[in-house]
Amino acid sequence: MSPATPSDTAQLKPLDRRLHAFRPDLADIRLENRVASARFVEGTIMQVRSPLAPMRKAPDPALGIENEALLGELVTVFDGAGGWSWGQLKRDGYVGYFPTAALATEITPPTHRIKVSATFVYPAPDIKQPPTAHLSLGAAFAVTATTPDERFVELAHGGFVYARHAAPLTILARDFVEVAEQMIYTPYLWGGRSRLGLDCSGLVQVALEAAGIPCPRDTDMAAAALGEAVPVLANLDGLERGDIVYWPGHCGIMIDGMMLLHANGHHMSTVIEPLSQATRRIRKAGGGNTASGPDISTIRRLPSATAVS
Repeated sequence: MSPATPSDTAQLKPLDRRLHAFRPDLADIRLENRVASARFVEGTIMQVRSPLAPMRKAPDPALGIENEALLGELVTVFDGAGGWSWGQLKRDGYVGYFPTAALATEITPPTHRIKVSATFVYPAPDIKQPPTAHLSLGAAFAVTATTPDERFVELAHGGFVYARHAAPLTILARDFVEVAEQMIYTPYLWGGRSRLGLDCSGLVQVALEAAGIPCPRDTDMAAAALGEAVPVLANLDGLERGDIVYWPGHCGIMIDGMMLLHANGHHMSTVIEPLSQATRRIRKAGGGNTASGPDISTIRRLPSATAVS
């Protein structure tokens, strides 16, 4: 099959570069005849071996991060040079540049994940030992053994994690709102997805994934894909626990009919505050899309999670 040319692709709907791996010189082979590129490749599956792997739009450490991958995640890498790997996350399809040092070609299927906001990896099953790594909610790894006293699990690539902080991948959270509440006071970080730093959509994504609910990375993607839309009433009535509220470029989770949990740049933290208060502030800052009213673009309601704790 020959590569597509600009004339071939002129009539095709433009693809979202956040979710499709293509550049003028190189592209995912699955996009052949959909984009114009000099070369198409299949890519190589690699696994994140660092506690966190930041993703950037370009191979430049001075740029802010757009997304983060956690330990155990898979990345399809299409190109690598100068210490950077250009690839696509399996979890949410996001495309960008990772530090190559954070990835490994050897794939070890995870068996467990971190179920609390954060924990440590120790060199021995002893909490007095200096930790070797910090793992956040959702980090995944293979467990090879449990210590005789059942206090620690041993990781395939070395180290020990406190057993009560880990759960088999098959055991998911019952309530994603409760998961999100664990992240209160986490600092705000654009592109962040960990206890070290979160942005608004990162908080929603990690909480939903803990309950086994896939979630797109960015607010515009999630607002179009998650659950069902519910009416946006001027008096903000009728909201329920677990409703996800979206403004243009921002989102948060309702913990009841009045209070909103969200990571935000105003507090530079993950906080709980009245939805009405957040709405007034966003309107005043120009974040809304109307001159009056709640300025909320959509509210999404998800079906109750069927997973067990």
